[in-house]
Amino acid sequence: MQAKKRYLILFSAGACLILLLCFGGIQVPLSRRGPSRRDDRSLAGYHPGARWRRFQGYLQSFSSFEKDRSDDLNEHISPRQKRDTNSFLYTGKRCRMESCFDFSLCERNGFKVYVYPQQKGEKISESYQNILTSIEGSRFYTPDPGQACLFVLSLDTLDRDQLSPQYVHNLKAKIQSLPLWNEGRNHIIFNLYSGTWPDYTEDLGFDIGFAMLAKASISTENFRPKFDVSIPLFSKDHPRTGGERGYLRHNTIPPYRKYMLVFKGKRYLTGIGSDTRNALYHVHNSQDVVLLTTCKHGKDWQKHKDARCDKDNAEYDKYDYREMLYNSTFCLVPRGRRLGSFRFLEALQAACVPVMLSNGWELPFSEIIDWNTAAVIGDERLLLQIPSTVRSIHQDKILSLRQHTQLLWEAYFNSVEKIVLTTLEIIQDRVLELTSRSSLMWNSLPGGLFTLPQYSTHLGDFPFFYAKLGIKPYPKFTSIIHVVTPLVSQSQPVMKLLVAVAKSQYCAQVIVLWNCDKPLPAKHRWPTTSVPFIVIEGESKVISSRFLPYDTIPTDAVLSLDEDTVLSTTEVDFAFTVWQSFPDRIVGYPARSHFWDSSKERWGYTSKWTNDYSMVLTGAAIYHKYYHYLYTTYLPASLRTMVDQMSNCEDILMNFLVSSVTKLPPIKVTQKKQYKETMMGQSSRASRWADPDHFAQRQTCMNKFANWFGTMPLVHSQMRLDPVLFKDQVSILRKKYREIERL
Repeated sequence: MQAKKRYLILFSAGACLILLLCFGGIQVPLSRRGPSRRDDRSLAGYHPGARWRRFQGYLQSFSSFEKDRSDDLNEHISPRQKRDTNSFLYTGKRCRMESCFDFSLCERNGFKVYVYPQQKGEKISESYQNILTSIEGSRFYTPDPGQACLFVLSLDTLDRDQLSPQYVHNLKAKIQSLPLWNEGRNHIIFNLYSGTWPDYTEDLGFDIGFAMLAKASISTENFRPKFDVSIPLFSKDHPRTGGERGYLRHNTIPPYRKYMLVFKGKRYLTGIGSDTRNALYHVHNSQDVVLLTTCKHGKDWQKHKDARCDKDNAEYDKYDYREMLYNSTFCLVPRGRRLGSFRFLEALQAACVPVMLSNGWELPFSEIIDWNTAAVIGDERLLLQIPSTVRSIHQDKILSLRQHTQLLWEAYFNSVEKIVLTTLEIIQDRVLELTSRSSLMWNSLPGGLFTLPQYSTHLGDFPFFYAKLGIKPYPKFTSIIHVVTPLVSQSQPVMKLLVAVAKSQYCAQVIVLWNCDKPLPAKHRWPTTSVPFIVIEGESKVISSRFLPYDTIPTDAVLSLDEDTVLSTTEVDFAFTVWQSFPDRIVGYPARSHFWDSSKERWGYTSKWTNDYSMVLTGAAIYHKYYHYLYTTYLPASLRTMVDQMSNCEDILMNFLVSSVTKLPPIKVTQKKQYKETMMGQSSRASRWADPDHFAQRQTCMNKFANWFGTMPLVHSQMRLDPVLFKDQVSILRKKYREIERL
């Protein structure tokens, strides 16, 4: 028994000694000539009560191992490239608006953007020139750098692939020599392609300093939230302005198409981006899931072809890409060499719901767009689950996703100009944070570019959100009568018009805009009205002053009238009743139309009375007062100046503006029979309507406006809204607007 105790004690002591040796409790000198235990402890950073300090050494050695390993992997990179890479990744890595942006530059003149003048001998790609032209044509542009809040380089930074013919050499030195560079502060750099074969890193090849990046295919790892802007990858053929509409013309129920899921593109046999596309054949079934790839690209593709290449190439050639795109419910958007892909914008336009397979990609304009409403965000590692996932999505959700693809495509992506303006508006919202847009403004029709927060940050002040908020516009209107001839008689049409409008039960106020060269008439010469009556002298006596956002307009609705318009009180009441159901559109009486003249290859303007129209002239129309603000603020000064110089076409320009916002036609209401004759036979304006030069000017305006908008926004309609029982063979006493039929 005693022997067992001795053995047990001896075994315990040995075990303790081994544990002490393992955890460094006892230091055993390796040689008699080595340092003493005290010296060894000092070298190890040891002191009593701090034994965990020893583990820091192990962690440091692990990190140094990673560093050595990283250095080994980058041996083929030159020291200069390493330095540039590190500067891109780390110099401004922690930049945010608060730390790397000088807000004081924006306090004096607001949000203005300056574009550096192009340097002699520097070549600029067509895509980058489109970006610069879009900025210079926007309301943000200033030619004075002293007024600028944001600066844009004239040096082409779009393509930073060293193998590309568009690559600009010595860009670092050129940028550093710019006198306003200031380490990149308050600058924005646009980029579509970065890095090159084989790794396609996000290195731009120069130190961006404190500049913001508007970059395609940017990763979430390198993206600086609320500082950088992720933009879509677009081709050199992407239109500068205008852009095509989306292809969703009708809301088909159920929303299924011929194919459930499609993809057609390159397959990379080696290198980055090859894994996902190489695995697509696993889920391809040649029926409703058609995922096609080809190896036939590049000069030496045959050297690297694998056993599947010939079969894949043959299958690839059987299908037309456009036919697949427009007839599929979902479109796969896998990563390519870089995270972004042209397939993304193509799918949006085709109303084919994008299924994203690009892990780590910061989606375009992710700061403002809720992509869960327009795309399916997948995981590259779960490719085999994608077909079952999209099949499980309910048809109501599919329809909603498809509708949002069209909203986003037309609002932000269908032209270079919209991509650039969205980028600038995002930055402006950061700078002017107190007047920034809400998420609903960005993700609802008509989109953030037409919903200007400088007008109001309250959704109820815009004509687009009444239905979403469950509210109605203010139930009265303000009438603005545009007067250009002197007041010489109490029997002039303007006097009768003023009395008729003031008698309307919905009239809150009448404003006479005096744009006549003669002095204002005395107050007693105007008729007495039961509603407030104001006379305003037009600013500079120009015709665009009728659309200024006057503070004296208290209502949502504006009834715009020419002085020679002949309307009854009943007609005014009915038109306003109709407008209350369509507060975002122009509602009125005199209708006109446009057409394409193929012989002259230009747009034409016609005033012929037909069942088809695309404009309602503002000589007798009701619309929301927000369009006054848009007309004055959104449209360029060049268009307004042209209108003022001709004293013509302001009504056409307003129709262009409203139709470009709503993508809908105006609404024509019941018109009395005598309207055409009285309109053309009254006062001094009769000669203007009959004047052939006046008509020729309007033809010219149509084409000038279409050129600026980049497309023809006017939409044809054959709808006319009449009162209930209008012209029906029933008693007149049963009709609410009976006076209209008696005129």
